[in-house]
Amino acid sequence: MEVLEAYKPFEIQELKLSEWKQRPVKNNFFELVLIKQGEGTQCINYNLYPYSEGSIFLLPPLQCHSFNIESPSKFVFLKFTDSFFKNSKRVAVDRAEWFSEAAYILSNYNQLPGDIIKSDIDREHLNRLTAMILQESRNYGGDSISLVSSLMTSVLEILIRNIKKGSHYEVAENSSDDRATKMLTYINENLGNTELLKVENLADVFMMSATYVSEFFKKQVNMPLREYIIKAKLRLVEIRLLNSDYTLTEIADELGFTDVSHLSKTFKRYVGISVRDFKNNGEYMLLKRAVCN
Repeated sequence: MEVLEAYKPFEIQELKLSEWKQRPVKNNFFELVLIKQGEGTQCINYNLYPYSEGSIFLLPPLQCHSFNIESPSKFVFLKFTDSFFKNSKRVAVDRAEWFSEAAYILSNYNQLPGDIIKSDIDREHLNRLTAMILQESRNYGGDSISLVSSLMTSVLEILIRNIKKGSHYEVAENSSDDRATKMLTYINENLGNTELLKVENLADVFMMSATYVSEFFKKQVNMPLREYIIKAKLRLVEIRLLNSDYTLTEIADELGFTDVSHLSKTFKRYVGISVRDFKNNGEYMLLKRAVCN
């Protein structure tokens, strides 16, 4: 086993296993897993998906996951941690932009098993980037933090591109209208811009009448438009509260809440506990879509 700290906010681990051993790692953000060799199945919350050389997965936080190994397998785990956002002065990367991209992935990936990469070119890119991160971490240690951070930004951009290509949103099973997925993508990309999320603007963007937008959305997503937007914002609030040093004022301003009081009351109503209790508990509520018994 080889564990390399890519000098926080990233840890990279290379393992060759003939049988799976549960890793005692609390993963509060997410982890990228590349299969370098071997075959078997990935399991998240009792959902199974086969893996082989070249497979690439995301392991979401607070989920039961394992790999059933059928032939000796080499894994590379690239773990995204929260310390980047709490120690921003140590890294020469735009913290707000990096956090926004990482939070987008965490809040929109539906946490089911399966290969996340849809493009062979992007698969090659990720393999090259990961190889560079491994080499930098081995050879240069803390001196490589700036370069590793830049490489990780590229990793995030590739992940976002592939999430947008996939069907990771919770659209109704009987839906065959791709406007629903496009609308969900648009909403999640613009959660901080209240004007763009108004029914009138959504009607213009998706070429439907303003009176039909809410009806269409509820039919496709099984949730009222307003409720979806609020919960999508609150998922981002959860991520910021647990993984960053953003103040409540900064979070409220970024996500279009009137003020801290409005944010706190909305959070309590939908999450069921106060912001203070949530931070003390240290676990996601809205973001935790499934758990193992």
